[in-house]
Amino acid sequence: MSAEPVFESVDGRFVATLASRGPWDPGAQHGGAPAALLMRAFEQLPSVDGLGIARVTYELLRPAPTGPVEIRAEIVRPGGRVQLLEGAMVADGVEVVRARALRVRRAQAEPVAPPQPPVPPGPEHGQPAEIHPPFRPMFALDAVEIRFVSGSWGRGPCTAWFRLIRPLVGDEPPTPLQQLAAAGDFGNGISASLSWDEYLYINPDLTLYVEREPVGEWICLDSQTRIADGGIGMAESVLYDERGRVGRATQALLVAPR
Repeated sequence: MSAEPVFESVDGRFVATLASRGPWDPGAQHGGAPAALLMRAFEQLPSVDGLGIARVTYELLRPAPTGPVEIRAEIVRPGGRVQLLEGAMVADGVEVVRARALRVRRAQAEPVAPPQPPVPPGPEHGQPAEIHPPFRPMFALDAVEIRFVSGSWGRGPCTAWFRLIRPLVGDEPPTPLQQLAAAGDFGNGISASLSWDEYLYINPDLTLYVEREPVGEWICLDSQTRIADGGIGMAESVLYDERGRVGRATQALLVAPR
């Protein structure tokens, strides 16, 4: 990972590079970029042995801009079995992304799991994403490698593997949880069946449930989007690493004609 990072670290603040950009606005970040950076901030907060991050919910309040941003994170409910963490990304004094995370003591019991479908074919069996982005560089393609093993971009339910191919901050290799956060925000994009040119399908939130901490750099999303008649769009993704299921991602969607 020798390319320009997604974020530069400068005097305790961060600068979102063009590699952080999403598809909707050339001056705004993809949701996976702040999600991964806030996950990094949560990982750096002091913890108690035996606790693991079980859930992170992100509220994407406003477009997160490229350029200088601040990250704030704190433990608001300490404890030996459950902790509540809060964080935010702030730009020009305005909160643009808010996040809450739960740390929970890891299960002290025999594993219990209902029968699950097999792990999707690995990334070595996948095909590169075939998309024509409105500008470059951007988070998808230039910061993240995507390999489809079922379906294809924007044509309904599909399965794809993701990994960061740039450092998240400086020259730091991203952790598996940062890889999970970066990938988790792609579910609505890859599984939508709406025309990119005709519709917006923007998610103002993202929730990640982490059944176990992932291993390695690849994260798989088995994703589908549903739009209820007269209701709200929802995207749901089952998350895997190369060993098996690791959790779930959900997104509410703003769906509207352009």
